Amino acid sequence: MGQASAAFPVSLRAVIFDLDGTLIDTAEEFIPIVQRLRAEHGREPMDPQRIRNGVANGAASLVSLGLDLSEDAPEFESKRLRLLDLYSKIVGTLATPYPGIETLLNRLQERDISWGICTNKARVYTEPLLARLQLHPPPGSVVCPDDVGEGKPHPESLYRNCIDLNCAPHEAIYVGDHRRDIEAGQRAGMYTIAATYGYIEAGDDPSRWGADAQANSSTDLLQLILSPL
Repeated sequence: MGQASAAFPVSLRAVIFDLDGTLIDTAEEFIPIVQRLRAEHGREPMDPQRIRNGVANGAASLVSLGLDLSEDAPEFESKRLRLLDLYSKIVGTLATPYPGIETLLNRLQERDISWGICTNKARVYTEPLLARLQLHPPPGSVVCPDDVGEGKPHPESLYRNCIDLNCAPHEAIYVGDHRRDIEAGQRAGMYTIAATYGYIEAGDDPSRWGADAQANSSTDLLQLILSPL
């Protein structure tokens, strides 16, 4: 991506996470609604892993995947809205924090390190998801695409996180499971960690994203973040 690597923060003040596929496993909610959408159109269930791998790219991508439908098709928008309607009815009911995340959040609190969320998930879905999960300690900052002029990979969202968390970008770490997350973190001047346990599309190679570190499982994050301190 042509971005320079960042050094691990000398004074770590905040850890910022992408939401779906990094902090929270939400695929178990999207798998049944894509299968439901397919059933409504007379299609057989598809391989759940294909749906899981596509979650990171949002509702439009899942409609394209599930119905083999081009985004310029006349009926595409109605199908996207149908998928979002189905999702709104179950958001937060099947999602769970990844293993080790709650322990990590508690350890960060013990060290007086703030944490936040930077997501491309609309606030109308992010808020009920977080309300149902009741993460503790709660995030000090949640930035959604509704809050900024440009979403990731533009760094604007991460700059807003830093304002909320009262830290400079070089005092923060950003963790994400998509190339755009790493690019956004690099453009903001943050140390970046690729969550390779997340929703990685077939054929993608996280080792080529240029992240400063890789977490191959969510439980790796605690050591990657806290061991250098």
